[in-house]
Amino acid sequence: MSRSNAVSYLRELQSRRHRSRAIALLLLIVTALAGCSSSAVLLGLRTRLQNEPVTQISASLGDASGLAPGHSAQLVIVASTSDGKQLTTTGAGHGKVLFDSFTFDTRIAQVSEDGVVSLPADPRLSRGQLPHIHIGVVGHPNVVADLDVLVRYDVAFVADFSGKAGTDGMDGMNGTDGSAGSDGSIDPSNPSAGPGAGGRGGDGDAGKDGDNGQPGQPGEAVQIWVRLDADSPQLLQVRVAGDHQEKWFLVDPNGGSLTVKADGGPGGRGGKGGRGGQGGRGGSGFPSGLAGTDGRNGWDGTDGRAGKAGTLLVSIDPAALAYKSSLVLSNKDGNGTPGPAPQFHVESLAAPLW
Repeated sequence: MSRSNAVSYLRELQSRRHRSRAIALLLLIVTALAGCSSSAVLLGLRTRLQNEPVTQISASLGDASGLAPGHSAQLVIVASTSDGKQLTTTGAGHGKVLFDSFTFDTRIAQVSEDGVVSLPADPRLSRGQLPHIHIGVVGHPNVVADLDVLVRYDVAFVADFSGKAGTDGMDGMNGTDGSAGSDGSIDPSNPSAGPGAGGRGGDGDAGKDGDNGQPGQPGEAVQIWVRLDADSPQLLQVRVAGDHQEKWFLVDPNGGSLTVKADGGPGGRGGKGGRGGQGGRGGSGFPSGLAGTDGRNGWDGTDGRAGKAGTLLVSIDPAALAYKSSLVLSNKDGNGTPGPAPQFHVESLAAPLW
């Protein structure tokens, strides 16, 4: 390759690098602006409906056929316009329409700012009722839609009464490096003798020890009551009580389950010991100064103790005994060691459990 060709190649390569950096910067700016709704609208990444000729809207929960208590799904709203366009909401709808284009009037269900529909975790609040969402369009008072939310119980519920994990220990600080030794000086009255001896480098400081991890908290003592629901015998009515709170569930054993956890929390990780500082170099001279001694590394902190498993006591009505497999129990120490075996008592339970 001739020199002129090589120079041209290098210039082209540099130009490509500049273009790549400019494109990367532009993408970064666009991504940052997309997080701001108004900026995203200006860039055409998002849209609002007040200036669109909307004639009707339809709403669904996407692929969800309904919601269980304590569960959620994002709305998908499709707006039809007089000029034949179909405008869909962001998120699950994979469209550009912002959810602040709509108003929501709800019964039992709740709708968040980003269109996520949720039901209260307590099934007593939605039992025997049909949650409802009335949707309006900002700027189009005559365009509305209504959505009923089917309450379902054939899902995997979880009641977690486990202990919290211990906090990790702080890492130790690194030691300070030693200072360099002073260089030997030359005697002005006898320069031919050369420099004097170099000074010894300073020793590095020892690294600080890491803090110990905190112990994990124990799992709670949990009691569980299970019976068939009096109004809907195909459902299991479950009450779960720990040391500090109670939870209630309706479970459809045909596809649904309830996992109750009373695991101990894992212990926190011990902090890493700090690195010892390096010894300073010896000063130059004749002879050269000795290097300083490296500081020792700090000791690692010990891991926190694993929390103990909680206990599980189950009282189950004889009529519900056939659905015992719908109840999944877990109580192990924070290190994975199995805890005490859950206890089962078969006894008649009066309805309702709440």
